Amino acid sequence: MPDPPIIEEGGEGAGEGGDAAPPTPRHHHSKHQLKYGELVILGYNGYLPPCDKGRRRSKFVLHRRPGANGVKPARHYVVRTPQNTQAILDTQQHSISYTLSRNQAVIVEYQLDSETDMFQIGRSSETPIDFVVMDTIPGDKHGEMKVTQSTISRFACRIIAHRTTRTTQVYAAGFDSSRNIFLGEKATKWQNNGEIDGLTTNGVLIMHPPTQFCGGEARPGIWREVSVGGGVYALRESRSAPQKGNKIEEETNVLQDGTLIDLCGATLLWRSAEGLGKSPTKRHLEQMVDELNAGRPQCPVGLNTLVIPRKATLTSTEKQPVVYLNCGHVQGLHEWGHEKDSNSHTCPMCLKVGPVVKLCMGIEPAFYVDSGPPTFCFNPCGHMASEKTVRYWAAVPIPHGTNGFHAACPFCASPLEGDAGFVRLIFQDNCD
Repeated sequence: MPDPPIIEEGGEGAGEGGDAAPPTPRHHHSKHQLKYGELVILGYNGYLPPCDKGRRRSKFVLHRRPGANGVKPARHYVVRTPQNTQAILDTQQHSISYTLSRNQAVIVEYQLDSETDMFQIGRSSETPIDFVVMDTIPGDKHGEMKVTQSTISRFACRIIAHRTTRTTQVYAAGFDSSRNIFLGEKATKWQNNGEIDGLTTNGVLIMHPPTQFCGGEARPGIWREVSVGGGVYALRESRSAPQKGNKIEEETNVLQDGTLIDLCGATLLWRSAEGLGKSPTKRHLEQMVDELNAGRPQCPVGLNTLVIPRKATLTSTEKQPVVYLNCGHVQGLHEWGHEKDSNSHTCPMCLKVGPVVKLCMGIEPAFYVDSGPPTFCFNPCGHMASEKTVRYWAAVPIPHGTNGFHAACPFCASPLEGDAGFVRLIFQDNCD
């Protein structure tokens, strides 16, 4: 089985290898090991409730392993009874079985690659999965939330990282506990120049940013689909349509800082180690909240000082700031101008009528495209972030359902509303 990733001792979001008690670190100096990058699930503001640990967490850190566990194709051949083939029966042999018909399949055997590390992502809690990912439910997360029927594959994808160059590549599908990948008779597959490849049922989509992700000039790219063999293709007509899209020769499955990976139920953001070095830290974001609160923002109605929280809260107090989403005025929660049995409020500053929502800091640093102050918030959830960060995510089409897309807040996955999907915050003090 693939070795569990190295644990970053005392480090936030370090990859661990079990569901129960955290395993002991495999290396006493693991926090000094080479870091490839991080995978961060959209929709979680730095924490996965109810318990952000083990292989289920809001982010997963990829470190170079003590020993290489990557694999690469070695040989392929046609068989009539794949279930009785030695490569399938051998639990130590990595292989992919492409079923062409009831009595014919192509087996691709893989061999160990001493130059790469492999990490696997999926819904399964079996040992080969390093990062267990469940369907993301939009909105603030409080306690355990379960989906009755998931669209995420149990063995959704795998990432191969080169131990020297640190290049990382994503491939659809992951090896199961018997080190096999099966593409059934109905799966989309094809042969070309003696090579065979295919797509998984709901597909693994990727979107590379055409510009540098962190620096303030980030722009969304075009969604593509990555194959089991690592090829890049235009999207199918719908998520599980039988006909593959055209191959995009000029694009690759090499992850860039800011690449999005969609697993049909959850979307992951890849941040490279170099890219994270240019991003704000959690402490930097907390300091910006402290600076806003040090300005003692006031509620113009209650005349009380407001305190911006670092985390979403279930309860409301008179210190809890709310924003009027149609105008951006920040106030305390009060009854003035509130229409009974609705969320419509009349802003006492500009008399615009509309919904209000509690403000909360977007505290997950990986989602930021710059280090600007949190002067904007997403509509309708109220998560605060820098102007360029908010504008970037409001322009990103996140896959939704079988063939739809919508912009969403990266901190809670709520679909954005309004013409822009965000609002500029107007504080009643020296903060604005």
